[in-house]
Amino acid sequence: MSEGTAETGAATGGVNILLRLEGLTLFAGMVTLYAAWDGSWLVFALLFFVPDLSFLAYLSDARFGAMVYNAAHSYLAPVALLTLGFALASPLTLSIALIWLAHIGIDRALGYGLKYSAGFGFTHLGRIGRQKDS
Repeated sequence: MSEGTAETGAATGGVNILLRLEGLTLFAGMVTLYAAWDGSWLVFALLFFVPDLSFLAYLSDARFGAMVYNAAHSYLAPVALLTLGFALASPLTLSIALIWLAHIGIDRALGYGLKYSAGFGFTHLGRIGRQKDS
């Protein structure tokens, strides 16, 4: 068994490609909806990378960092927010949800998956960073 396999298993082959294509589709869909919604592109630019601030939790430790990062990069909260935005007919809430989902989509398309507590570079889509091939 290779280093970390049991704790940091990652999708490979066609499954990895499918997951990354899903991310690209999510990104394209959310950007298209945002454009159709006629959302402010300034707001989009200002909020697009906000979920990445969650990586600061890694300053505490890898386990806490992974938990916070995954919470910010899971579909759970932005889909709930999207639903709430529709229910309340709240343009700001819908805009935030669309931007958040677009961010998650492009991250997944680029191979930045949900993190394992083994470290920031261990994701469900495979290793990232300088040591990804080791």
